Amino acid sequence: MQFGIQFFPTLGPDQQSGATFWNNALACVDLCDELGFTHVRTVEHYFTRYGGYSPSPVAFLSAAAMRTQKARLVTGAVLPAFSHPLKLASELGLLDSLSNGRLEAGFARAFLPLEFERFGVALDESKQRFEEAMAIIIPLLEGKKIAHDGNYWKFPETEALPRPVQQPRPPVWIAAVQTPASFENAGRNGYGIMAIPMTGSVMNELVQIYRKAWKDAGHPGNGRIMMAFHMYCSETAEDARTVGEPELMDYFRTFANAARSWTTGTKSKDYANYDKIVEHLDKATFDGQVANGSAWIGTPDMIARQIEEYNEAVGGFDLASIQVNFGLMDQKKAHASMRLFSKEVMPRFTGS
Repeated sequence: MQFGIQFFPTLGPDQQSGATFWNNALACVDLCDELGFTHVRTVEHYFTRYGGYSPSPVAFLSAAAMRTQKARLVTGAVLPAFSHPLKLASELGLLDSLSNGRLEAGFARAFLPLEFERFGVALDESKQRFEEAMAIIIPLLEGKKIAHDGNYWKFPETEALPRPVQQPRPPVWIAAVQTPASFENAGRNGYGIMAIPMTGSVMNELVQIYRKAWKDAGHPGNGRIMMAFHMYCSETAEDARTVGEPELMDYFRTFANAARSWTTGTKSKDYANYDKIVEHLDKATFDGQVANGSAWIGTPDMIARQIEEYNEAVGGFDLASIQVNFGLMDQKKAHASMRLFSKEVMPRFTGS
């Protein structure tokens, strides 16, 4: 198993400036090579406290590429629905060039109604737009010149520059939440899957769908599965809870509020049962999230048990992408947590 760090801001200007948040994030990136964290990842969202400080993963990861010589740079994920595929492919090629071939290109459909509304994109076009964009971006990342005449984009033969360093292209990841077809499609196409941890039985079923589709398509190996976790590691369980609980619960409140319109009348054929996700977020508790393994908050021994139990319950995953300074966590606390996790937890799973 590999461990990387991710940044998902859930803040607004009344709490902390964007400059402070991202400079604190870069200070965490500075520790990656020393502590053995193998990737840096961030998201694309807009307009609200839920990720709104992160409108451009490529911009942040370009800065991060200058602060680590080893860590991979993961767009986790960019949203093709809101960008022209030619522009997005060119920007990803630039990031791979700047990092000398360390890009891991993650994509998602987007799911927040407000973002679609503000960009003037119909929710019911989400799936088709994503599929059409991916059909454009993948060959461009492979250095091909292509022409396209689709429902949403049309252009004559064009090459996206600069070309990526990695051949035949950078690794591709697809973000998925709960839809079995998303896991199946990612496996069939030979892409990695970026998932949000759910209960072991549910995630195990989705993981098996993904791995079967991967094998049935004839891809070598067993696929790649990345899961995202909040993490705060402390010498004492009391401190872990004191520091971690308020920030974790604020994350769930912010997430639920950003997606609230799914429960107040917003409907789309491309987003079945998203009202249930909001209901689940509203019911989230600190103890429940720790118990089901989706939040790694505790002492090194407590967290190691969580990782072991969750990994077994879901049938195994390959990369953990952990939020190390979520909410308004004190920067010194975040760094101490990273160091303790690296020293006491990671060696139990990395073999180092």
